Amino acid sequence: MFMGEYHHSIDDKGRLIIPSKFRKDLGNEFIVTRGIEHCLFVYPKDSFERIVNKLETLPFTKKDARNFTRFFLSGATVAEFDKQGRINITSPLISYADINKDCVVIGTGDRLEIWSLDSWNTYFDSAKDNMSDIAENLFNESVDL
Repeated sequence: MFMGEYHHSIDDKGRLIIPSKFRKDLGNEFIVTRGIEHCLFVYPKDSFERIVNKLETLPFTKKDARNFTRFFLSGATVAEFDKQGRINITSPLISYADINKDCVVIGTGDRLEIWSLDSWNTYFDSAKDNMSDIAENLFNESVDL
């Protein structure tokens, strides 16, 4: 399971260090793609394949299914670590996530998310005060957090 928050910088060549505690769970090859809310999603290959299998069950006659599949898969790329534990992020993904230099890598259970520091701070500041309401809406009263 991926969890935690780590601050790193991306270099001029699009390389970003992934925290060592995440590398083993990602495996030798993994997938980086566009995420929701202008971040990047990073999946182990087997997790990504399960998502693709679910996408393939969606009816292609539904516009939302076609649009989301295009959005999600067109940016997907296979990545691997270099000797320093860095990954190379493609320029379209860097542009999509508005990553300039400072990044935040967070674990969200089944995946990592890579955010520009500014986008993460904006998201977190806007969401943190609503967590009580969000938790109430998502969980039954029988769930203890």
